[in-house]
Amino acid sequence: MGIRVAVLAGKVVAAGASIAVLASFGVAWGTYRQLQDLGSSSAISGDSPKSKDGAQNILVMGLTTRLDQNGQPLPKEVQDALHAGDGTRGGYNTNTMIVVHVPNDGSKAMAVSVPRDDEVTFVDTPLGQKTGKLKEAYGLAKEQRQEQLYAQGERDQSTLERESREAGRTSTIHNVEHLLNTTIDHFAEISLAGFYDLATQLGGIDVCLNHATSDTNAGANFKQGPQHLDGAQALAFVRQRDNLPNNDLDRTHRQQAFLAAVTTKLKGQGVFGSLGKMQDLLTVAAKDVVMDKDWDLLSFAQQASALTGGNIEFHTLPIKSYSKDSDGSDINVIDVPYVQAVVRTLFNPPAATSSAPAPTTTSAPPAIKGQGSTVDIRNAGAPDGTAKKLSAALATVGFTAGETTGTANQATTVVYYGSAAKEDATTLAALLGNAKLVPSSAAAAHHVALYLGSDFTWPTALPGGTTAPPLSSVAVPTEGPQGGAVTGGGIPCVD
Repeated sequence: MGIRVAVLAGKVVAAGASIAVLASFGVAWGTYRQLQDLGSSSAISGDSPKSKDGAQNILVMGLTTRLDQNGQPLPKEVQDALHAGDGTRGGYNTNTMIVVHVPNDGSKAMAVSVPRDDEVTFVDTPLGQKTGKLKEAYGLAKEQRQEQLYAQGERDQSTLERESREAGRTSTIHNVEHLLNTTIDHFAEISLAGFYDLATQLGGIDVCLNHATSDTNAGANFKQGPQHLDGAQALAFVRQRDNLPNNDLDRTHRQQAFLAAVTTKLKGQGVFGSLGKMQDLLTVAAKDVVMDKDWDLLSFAQQASALTGGNIEFHTLPIKSYSKDSDGSDINVIDVPYVQAVVRTLFNPPAATSSAPAPTTTSAPPAIKGQGSTVDIRNAGAPDGTAKKLSAALATVGFTAGETTGTANQATTVVYYGSAAKEDATTLAALLGNAKLVPSSAAAAHHVALYLGSDFTWPTALPGGTTAPPLSSVAVPTEGPQGGAVTGGGIPCVD
């Protein structure tokens, strides 16, 4: 849902506002404590992998649920704004997923919207489901965890809701990381109530539409051109997908435009210089926003000042084609290596071409050569079939093929080794991007036990893999429903 747009705005804005308040008034200890209280989730742990070079990737996600954090129905005015009937409609899909890359040097931030209906291989197989739409990971994992808790005797509705939502967040984060082959450092989640409350607190937002449009399901009825929307209308603006030329893809552009409009308004309203205005926003965020507990927003604000200045660019990740799943529902078929390459290009653009002459010689990477150790591979999060494929590839470069089986999912790839196998284990760990290396008394002599986590990507130095093309050959889409970029800091016109 376009809700999470509000989440990022609320967080970044709140952080930026607190910095300004500290500078202007020097009396923001209470505000600082409010910021810290926003972080309540352990879906990203302190020992999770972090992005390199001080940059940060933030996943902004939003839910379609009509229930609050304790599993209770939303207030009637919100349900009415949602056209949600009695509040029982809607599940726990993450209908909006935006990954914002914030460089550590104050340069332009990049944000990519991940289409919700992209078909993926789930790294954690929630409820035993191996493939599905990316948006479904949250609800599947939540249901699985809730069933486990109920079987253990838990009956308190608030506890069931809070703890099972943690499983949903964790699943979504891991699956987005695996799909994009990138690290998520922090996340922010907001539901429909949070979006409505934030938009209302801001006094509405200003948007611009290329064409007049309406959608009775979302409660949308908009004229062409610039216009001001109240909270309920803003909610309809980011929820509408019917009667738009490109359906969900145009709704993604709406979400991006909403975030650009919110950041512009926050700056224009002088929130960053007003303790009272900032605390009003924080009150909304504390009620409706969930973030990871290790996110220090006060420190992040210093790095992310570009976001509230409008120095942010939004892109929508490419879709290869459209198809139907086994239930007849629409799905997006994607080229995963290409999607990953686009993300890499946007988040880590190639350095500007130098005027210096190119070197005349290049050194080839050292050849991979195993010393014959037997490699037993346990698939703990990689796509189906990867263990056997990798085993065959390693057998061509000096390793001995061992067992290939599946096991419980884990986030990271680990190389365990027995006696007389350290050299080969070290070679494997380096081949897999400096995977964790662990000596093990349980591993037989001359044996390596390789556990493939959800972070596994096929090594470019091995034969037989489908790897993403090099950065220099990746073109970011510029035409069609996914082409072009929405730039923050203004009011872009969208469909």
